[in-house]
Amino acid sequence: MPNHPTSESSAAASGFVCPVPLGRPQEIQVAHGGGGRFTQDLIDRIFLPAFGGTTLGARHDGAVFTPPAGAALAFTTDSHVVSPLFFRGGDIGALAVHGTTNDLAMCGARPRWLSVGFVLEEGLPIATLERVVASMAAAARAAGVEIVTGDTKVVERGKGDGLYVNTAGIGVVETRTQIAPAAVRAGDVILLSGDIGRHGMAILAEREGLAFESPIESDSAPLWPAVEALLAAGVEVHCLRDLTRGGLATAVIEITEASGLAAFLEETAIPVSEPVRGACEILGLDPAYVANEGRLVAIVPAAEKARVLEILARTAPGGPPAAIGEFRAAPRGQAVLRSTIGVDRILDRLSGEQLPRIC
Repeated sequence: MPNHPTSESSAAASGFVCPVPLGRPQEIQVAHGGGGRFTQDLIDRIFLPAFGGTTLGARHDGAVFTPPAGAALAFTTDSHVVSPLFFRGGDIGALAVHGTTNDLAMCGARPRWLSVGFVLEEGLPIATLERVVASMAAAARAAGVEIVTGDTKVVERGKGDGLYVNTAGIGVVETRTQIAPAAVRAGDVILLSGDIGRHGMAILAEREGLAFESPIESDSAPLWPAVEALLAAGVEVHCLRDLTRGGLATAVIEITEASGLAAFLEETAIPVSEPVRGACEILGLDPAYVANEGRLVAIVPAAEKARVLEILARTAPGGPPAAIGEFRAAPRGQAVLRSTIGVDRILDRLSGEQLPRIC
């Protein structure tokens, strides 16, 4: 009788082996992404209890909701690959909520609905996922936004670095005026909501095991309350921009290029905490290019400056706010920084990645 290999040995020889998981594992397994019992266990045991809500609880292929009659909607998406997953002042879960809701707020939109997609690496401790999900749920509740739909995928061990998160958000625009770079005018002032550079330096310190005399915490925070207060006060807001990758300098450069105007900044007016300033000096970094996750610039007419600074002082995280510059007609598309010694230099985009994976 011929010696035929068993189906199990044939599968092993071909490289196609799918072990059957037993019990309730304490780590993510490939089976958690297979759409079967283990996938459903993640949904029932971790996601639904944390995120809740009737829309997510419908367990449908998508979320169905009705926006207010006649409302304009803002839509954005973001992916989060920050390393490490947990850091002083935040984690990837809260960061994902703040990053997406802040983008909506910059459009003058109240964040209302979020989707969340998890890419999990085989071997990730379930306890780590639970911690991230709990943080995300708390951040969503604080931001007044509902997580209404989501997805989970699993990649093999060594191919996902633990956990990635994708979020998409929809918000209801609460102003009839255009808030965008195209609305910026010569003579507008540039107002900064708080000190800069905390998030990028917090990530760098955590990642590299750096110990500074004063620990630096991320500035990750929701910005809608500050924007809502500006809109409720009837402020003529021309443009808003949250300062994330590339920091303050990149945000201002983007606005100048889109508006066709020139931005002039005063370095002495830009608030930087002493721990961040000291860390940047040691590492040879420019605070103006270091990432933030809870700071914004508001571009408004000069006549609104005092009122906006007062509102931001009450509502924005990381204050006190500061007037740091203005827009002029020329030179078109350029951002200029007057240094602490009175020398002007043209700000340019980073030529490479100053600090990868900070969000």
